[in-house]
Amino acid sequence: MNHNEENRKELSRRGLIKGTLAGLAGAGSLIGGVSTGCAQESRNPDQRRGRIRQSVVSWCYANHWSVKQTCEHARDLGCESVELIDSKYWTILKEFGLTCAISPIAVEGKPFVKGFNNPDYHSWLLDVTRKAIDESADFGCPNVIAFTGFSEDFSAEEGARNCVDGFKKIAGYAEKKGVNVCLEMLNSRVGDHPDKGHPGYQGDHIDYCLDILKAVGSSRVKLLFDIYHVQVMDGDVIRRIKECGDLIGHVHTAGNPGRGELDESQELNYRPIMQALLDIKYQGFVGQEFIPTGDPLVGLRQAVEHCDV
Repeated sequence: MNHNEENRKELSRRGLIKGTLAGLAGAGSLIGGVSTGCAQESRNPDQRRGRIRQSVVSWCYANHWSVKQTCEHARDLGCESVELIDSKYWTILKEFGLTCAISPIAVEGKPFVKGFNNPDYHSWLLDVTRKAIDESADFGCPNVIAFTGFSEDFSAEEGARNCVDGFKKIAGYAEKKGVNVCLEMLNSRVGDHPDKGHPGYQGDHIDYCLDILKAVGSSRVKLLFDIYHVQVMDGDVIRRIKECGDLIGHVHTAGNPGRGELDESQELNYRPIMQALLDIKYQGFVGQEFIPTGDPLVGLRQAVEHCDV
């Protein structure tokens, strides 16, 4: 074989290798493009899986939409509920074929400040909670919200005992009416925004709230598992979901840090978190409770799609 023939064969070999590599790269780009497109493709409500029952938390959109607009957007996105909204608006929800996944309680100011950890509040707290239970039972709302309250001068042990005592007083009524009373765990770390954290709140860890619920021992006194607050205080969200199991009565979402949208700028991976809820056979609602930082409808649509697993 002469020198020219060797050069021609070497050039052919190099060309074949380059062509093969280029083809593989092109195929990889095509595969990557298809995969990315599928992940980002929006599904209309009729195409959604619907295994996670989703709800829109009303207060997050009060500065953006009227009650009717909130209901319209919830319905159009395939959500079943608008929640934490005054019962006087429930007739509007009904017009749109929606329910209220969890009811607020009628108290002045921030409802989480004065809770069941203080026995001085039990009398009026039990009254407003019974009223919310009655309204919920009549309307078909499955849950009523509850709080430990701020620690004030109570030790953690005293606060827990007082909560157990208070919840035991309402448990029988909740059982009779078939409505859950859901104790919400809130984070006490974030202090730079009144809606992102609650320094001083006593029920600020999952284990603390679980101990209270287990001591009450009622099938109708459950946990409001707020994924954002759990991530801030305890982390390890999926493991904690499985530890809580059927004690979870309701779920809230938001991105962390910042309590914003469920997008790529935050650290929580919501698809496997939703799958974890399905794994424990959770059948309740997931309320979208993030604070919009951009177009609220775009953010809500994205959140609904992220949680549709």
